[in-house]
Amino acid sequence: MTETPRKPSTRFLLRPCLAEDLSVMENFAEASAHGLTTLPCDRAALADRIERSLQSFSTEDVSGEEIYLFVVEDCATGEVVGTSGIAARAGFSDRFYSYRNEFVVHRSQALGASNRIHTLHLCHDLTGFTLLTSFYVDPRYEDSLAAQLLSRARLLFIAAHADRFSDRIAAESPGLADASGRCPFWDAVGRRFFGMNYPAVERLSGGRSKAFIAELMPPSPVYVPLLPEEAQWAIGQLHPVAELPFSILIDEGFDAETYVDIFDGGPTVQERVGMLKTVGRSRTLRVETSAASASLANSANGLYIVAVPALAGFRASILSAAASDSAIRLGAEAAHQLGTTRGDLVQVAAFDGVGGGSR
Repeated sequence: MTETPRKPSTRFLLRPCLAEDLSVMENFAEASAHGLTTLPCDRAALADRIERSLQSFSTEDVSGEEIYLFVVEDCATGEVVGTSGIAARAGFSDRFYSYRNEFVVHRSQALGASNRIHTLHLCHDLTGFTLLTSFYVDPRYEDSLAAQLLSRARLLFIAAHADRFSDRIAAESPGLADASGRCPFWDAVGRRFFGMNYPAVERLSGGRSKAFIAELMPPSPVYVPLLPEEAQWAIGQLHPVAELPFSILIDEGFDAETYVDIFDGGPTVQERVGMLKTVGRSRTLRVETSAASASLANSANGLYIVAVPALAGFRASILSAAASDSAIRLGAEAAHQLGTTRGDLVQVAAFDGVGGGSR
């Protein structure tokens, strides 16, 4: 008898990643595509990242080297179904390199002709930006609110603890690479100077600064028309697994036209934190609770990302609720899962759809 696949629940809880989440984080790392170096497929390295994250959540003495890892649970089962993270400052101990898209114009007065040529300039413009990292969601949950919560709730964490982060934010997305690790952009550019294939250099990077790559790369611009056609086409293109998180970032208002990754040519998005949709919509409201879920459902006026802004106790969910200018009414179960009660202050941002590109 064939078992009917379980339908994912509609309520999810985002919380800090704990030491006991190591095994499921290993599963996420093994399932992740090439390019997600902040989820290394190595138990000891993952354990170290979780420990660093726990220290970051617990310390008041910040330096900018902190990382924060979150997981999201299916509230119906308690199963952890995804993860996402934040690095407080990109390139904390060294410069953070990217390629900047530029166009140069060459003119010949004698010929009466001009050419506008796409070039890539090695730069460290994004050094010091806060970096969104480590996004992964179980494929069963890609069309659920879990993916939305993983991406957007961490923006409320940044807004709530702004002194720990930059006012500029960036995120890298995996570029084109096949299952064997063959990467058209890396093979045409980086491998010429580094002598390693893409999976090897990805493992060597392991989420660290990419300065060691830049040190062996020529500082002169890369003239895109001189690259193989396959490499040209790969610039700014996404690995298929990156389409969902990328669409959410674009919906938030990130700019995706300026920078690409120096490894695989995937797009690197960036923007001011205050310009992002979730941050711009966020308000601090007082919690009201309702024991009667039916009456709450009747009075609900929308979907909201609701976050308890405590540092180590940060929790967030996407809920149907009734909100006014000063308060938000939560059902008793939702309030319990968030660890909040009547009179507490929470961060609230209106959420307008399930799809990555919804508006």
